[in-house]
Amino acid sequence: MKADALISELKRKFSISTDRELASRLGMTAIQIGNWKRRKKALTPRQVANAIEKASHAAVTKAHRSMIRPIVEFFPLDATESRAGVKYELFPTTVDGKPSYQQLRNALADANGIYIFYDTRGRAIYAGKAKQQSLWREMKSAFNRARDTQTVYRVRHPTSGRKFVAAHEKPRQPLRTQLKLNDLAAYVSAYEVDPGMINDLEALLVRGFANDLLNARMERFAGSRPRKKGGA
Repeated sequence: MKADALISELKRKFSISTDRELASRLGMTAIQIGNWKRRKKALTPRQVANAIEKASHAAVTKAHRSMIRPIVEFFPLDATESRAGVKYELFPTTVDGKPSYQQLRNALADANGIYIFYDTRGRAIYAGKAKQQSLWREMKSAFNRARDTQTVYRVRHPTSGRKFVAAHEKPRQPLRTQLKLNDLAAYVSAYEVDPGMINDLEALLVRGFANDLLNARMERFAGSRPRKKGGA
């Protein structure tokens, strides 16, 4: 096989145009690609085998480096009412707000992956994934979602329009109150994750910290999920 013909076909297959790009894909240098192109003899089976081996190593290295990419870690939340006043944003995202808030929102809106909410002590309280939706939409949904597992004892006090009455005059009973993450969470971390790893990484977090997290569902690893009857 002629080297220049192989190089042309690889560039077409990878939709790239330069030797440098091809060299990066194959785990080679641009000089090595140039030497191949100047080679008049056909490539030997050993050279082709070595090229395949290098390309395989390069692909694995690239996958490892891009598998998990931190977007933000232990970012302090600033719960803000949405325009309709029904839900809460994780932080202000209006045009006249902080530019860094808007830039972070855009980064989360363009990525999928894993996120973790923390309480005021920095202890993880909820881990979730964003695979079908963006991190921003999934995080905001979880931030406003009510869960039976998130309850504490609270006393309901009048907030406005009423005169204060001391507790010894009007006792109020502490009652179990269902909370949302926006009542508990103080910080958040978010990571862009390779789509093929999102489910298993979420399962690892939930299963590894099952006694600390407020997740109601115990996730499974892909390899340990029960197979359907009649399946392969």
